[in-house]
Amino acid sequence: MTTLNFQLTGHGPVTFNIDNLIIAGWTGRDMAMVEHHIAELEAIGVARPKSVPTFYRVSAALLSSDGAIEVPGKDSTGEAEFVLFSTEFGLLVGIGSDHTDRKVESYGVTVSKQMCGKPVSDTLWRYSDVAAHWDQLQMRSWRERDGAPALYQEGPVTRMLAPQELILRYTGQAALPVGSAMFCGTQPIIGEMGHGDAFALELYDPVLQRRLQHRYAVQTLPVEG
Repeated sequence: MTTLNFQLTGHGPVTFNIDNLIIAGWTGRDMAMVEHHIAELEAIGVARPKSVPTFYRVSAALLSSDGAIEVPGKDSTGEAEFVLFSTEFGLLVGIGSDHTDRKVESYGVTVSKQMCGKPVSDTLWRYSDVAAHWDQLQMRSWRERDGAPALYQEGPVTRMLAPQELILRYTGQAALPVGSAMFCGTQPIIGEMGHGDAFALELYDPVLQRRLQHRYAVQTLPVEG
C-alpha cells in the first residue's frame, strides 16, 4: 500500500491509499496501431504478448509525483499514459508515465515494469467531469536531451480502449475496486525510442480548456555488473 497526496480539480487537496497498481498493455482500439507498438518493441527484442490487452501487476510503491526518478543505466524510457485512480472520492484521472527498462523488457516484461518508478501528475480530474467528452482528450509527451525538448508522443485517447472498457476487461465488472490505480496504454513513439534526461507529459481537455501536466528528470545510477 502507498499513500498519495494530490490536488483534485474543483475540490482541493485529497489523500488516499493505493494498494493495487495495474499496468495495462496493448490497449489500442485499432489493432493496426497495437501491431505498430508491438513491432516497435520487437525491434528491441521484446517478445510479442500472449494476449491483448495484458494487465501487469506491479508494486503500488512505484507511484510518485516527485520531479525525478532514479534508474540503473540508460536503457529506460518514458511512456505517457492516462491513469485511473479508484478512490473514496470516486474514479479520478491523471497523466503518468509507464517508465520502463527496455533492456530488461527484452527478457521479462513484468520484471521490466517493476524496475522503474511510475511518475504521475500531482493534479487529478474527476472522471465524471470528462466522461461525456472523453474521446476529445489528447495526450502528448516530450523527451529532453541536453536541455532540448522534442515531441515524443502525440495523439487522441481514442487510440486506447475507453476507461470503462478497460475496467470491464480487467475486473469483469463495471467498477475498478477502490484502492486500485491503472495505467491505460500509450501512443506510438515519434522517431527513435530511447533514453531521455527528462520527460514531460500532458493530458489536454479541449472542451473544458485545461491540462494535466507533469515533468520528471531521469537520474541514472551506475551499473556495476
